[in-house]
Amino acid sequence: MHATAPAGTSSWKTPLLMLMLMSATMQLSFASWWTLLNNFAVNEIGFTGKEIGIQQSIREIPGFLAFTAIFVLLILKEQTFALLALLALGIGVGITGYFPTAWGLYFTTIVMSIGFHYYETANQSLSLQWFPKDQAPAMMGKVMSVAAMAQIAAYGIIFITWKTLHLSFETVFAIAGGITIVMVIFLWLTFPQFQTTVPQNKKLILRKRYWLYYALTFMGGARRQIFTVFAGFMMVEKFGYHVHEISALFLINCVFNMLFAPKIGQYIGRFGERKMLTIEYIGLIGVFVAYAFVSSPWVAATLYVIDHAFFAMSIAMKTYFQKIADPADIAPTAGVAFTINHIAAVVIPAAFGLIWLVSPAAVFLIGAGMATISLIFARLVPTDPEEGREWIGKITRPAPAE
Repeated sequence: MHATAPAGTSSWKTPLLMLMLMSATMQLSFASWWTLLNNFAVNEIGFTGKEIGIQQSIREIPGFLAFTAIFVLLILKEQTFALLALLALGIGVGITGYFPTAWGLYFTTIVMSIGFHYYETANQSLSLQWFPKDQAPAMMGKVMSVAAMAQIAAYGIIFITWKTLHLSFETVFAIAGGITIVMVIFLWLTFPQFQTTVPQNKKLILRKRYWLYYALTFMGGARRQIFTVFAGFMMVEKFGYHVHEISALFLINCVFNMLFAPKIGQYIGRFGERKMLTIEYIGLIGVFVAYAFVSSPWVAATLYVIDHAFFAMSIAMKTYFQKIADPADIAPTAGVAFTINHIAAVVIPAAFGLIWLVSPAAVFLIGAGMATISLIFARLVPTDPEEGREWIGKITRPAPAE
């Protein structure tokens, strides 16, 4: 299954290039928002761990509702849906700085998050539909690399100009959102509607044989919150990192993705999803345990970079599903998977925010326990997954002879 362009379309207007540009557009906007978020919340609004936990739980609600994307696809084509989601993301980011109150940040977070999560749902689905199975890991790595370049641009510009030009939060949020909106218009006018060879089911789908993918996805949502919410918050609250210093850390993370994500994609294609997921979760166990006891800001920064580096291996979870899935299930399952991913994501920030007030170390030790569960699931992935061989130990009965 792969995408085809209408006859007469310019050769450079490919699905791969469009996904690269859409991912770069998303990251330019979201990276700017994420870089400023903790400092904006703490310094401008006065958030503590309790309020940041609530805000992050609110941010995850649209992700929890991502399954509703399948109903939108009854009306809109998936490519159009992805662009409209990017537009909402740009608007949400652009207006954030003009609402410097707790309720204002909650509101703009919802707008931004609706765009972000619907875009991510459509992006994952389009990637698995447009890329051939044998090339998908490497091509996803290339998309991730280009997205990292956009992140580098955002982080680098903020790092260089924040102090030298005395920028305000309002200005940076507005510029980032505005660029996203302009890019959406460009993509809308420039690229054709790409067609896939397999029509997608337009209903919610939960299949028993996908249970391991669902389990890995659920645990991935829990693991992600430890990094995105509490590791970043620790850098500001415990170690006093400023905006330009957080930007520098993000910049290092992006340089890694830009340089190594394509290579990691190739390794997944070469060594298989099972081995790469195993490496990821063993590494995360060590990182989370270290977070719990770190006392040096330099060691904490090193752990933060290592933690982020493992995110590139998430390609393995997507390509595992691509190999076991009925091709017509990809779009509806993308929405369902995002909802499963965000069940934990909605609960953990608020609940762990309260735990944080008592013991920040406990948050990270629980995270290590989550990574251990993920490791157990990863070891159930077959070395050669395919439809009918979704997990180790499954016995596939051949179809009766006609």
